[in-house]
Amino acid sequence: MNEKRVKVAVLGLGIMGSGMAGQLIAKGFDVTVWNRNRVKAQPLGQSGASIAASPAKAADGADFVVAMVADDDASKRVWLGDEGAFAGMRAGAIAVDCSTLSVDWVHTLSAAAAERGIDFIDAPVTGTKPQAAAGTLRFFAGGDPAVLAKAEGLFLAMGTELIRLGPVGNGAMLKLINNFLCGVQVASLAEALVMIERSGLDVQQAVGALAAGAPGSPLVKMLAGRMLAHDYRPNFVPALMAKDLHYASVAFAEQGITLATADAARARFEAVAADFPDSDMAAVIEPIRAIRGVNR
Repeated sequence: MNEKRVKVAVLGLGIMGSGMAGQLIAKGFDVTVWNRNRVKAQPLGQSGASIAASPAKAADGADFVVAMVADDDASKRVWLGDEGAFAGMRAGAIAVDCSTLSVDWVHTLSAAAAERGIDFIDAPVTGTKPQAAAGTLRFFAGGDPAVLAKAEGLFLAMGTELIRLGPVGNGAMLKLINNFLCGVQVASLAEALVMIERSGLDVQQAVGALAAGAPGSPLVKMLAGRMLAHDYRPNFVPALMAKDLHYASVAFAEQGITLATADAARARFEAVAADFPDSDMAAVIEPIRAIRGVNR
């Protein structure tokens, strides 16, 4: 007798959500997907997923509902309202939001789930398109320990590590801290590389020296190569980094910390988002390259 497959709904099939859904299909879950643009769901339908007409219909009968969307507003649309996922979920099912959201919204969403008898986990991810496609994401999870234990198999089907951080909201908080550090580093890397390009230094030698030294984080090593190669195929678009830096600034301000570096980096990402909206955040270097100072 075949064991009943775990039913999972995945809401949002962008760069990350499509890879996550693909991993769940490959691992044998019964997957239903929804995306605002239905065309993006077709490849997953061909791989074995059911395609739903609304978040509520996707969530109907699901054991787990996973959302991976752009921001607080998109999260609100997929979870709440007559067509939102909560309307279709049964009591005792588990809602998981893997999006990078504001901490305040995560608490609001968790309370809305509790009112309906739905368990909630906030579990934003570290990693981008390659990690989602390969099933090597890491999850920053906030939630009740018993609920996290029930969901462990789900997370390990999409990634390699479930980092339990305590109550709901802690996942969102650590993700904003993580992306604050990443965003500032990427913006400063772009400024540094333009200086190298204009200084007369051997570009490859100089970048190699930095990458091998104290500044050489995995992020610097990866994005330096992409910036030098003008390779802006999207893994993480600049508008999302600008949004994450804004959410981080708000969260830090509530603790009396002013993120001057985040605000400066955010301006860089907002500038590139205007001209390169569908490019990778590595394109943050291009508006800096375009600025010409006075030669001395």
